Amino acid sequence: MNSRHRRTLIAIFRDPVSATIPWVDVEALLIAVGCRVVEGRGSRVRFEKDDVVLTIHRPDPAKEARRYHIRDVRVLLTRLGVEP
Repeated sequence: MNSRHRRTLIAIFRDPVSATIPWVDVEALLIAVGCRVVEGRGSRVRFEKDDVVLTIHRPDPAKEARRYHIRDVRVLLTRLGVEP
């Protein structure tokens, strides 16, 4: 995990939940922690690691992740044992 991933991780766990985190940074962080990306239909994407699965729609046309995306990613990272 590089410094950009660490900054994204800290931003994800910051309260209140931010609505300005770029989705590409969130995806890059999940890949860096070892999640496998499975593309679905349309904008659906699934992240899998160690029997933990998060299925989510990419924000479109916005470039930033929505607050509920960040909350879901936070739960996924906590279940994987990844916290700042």
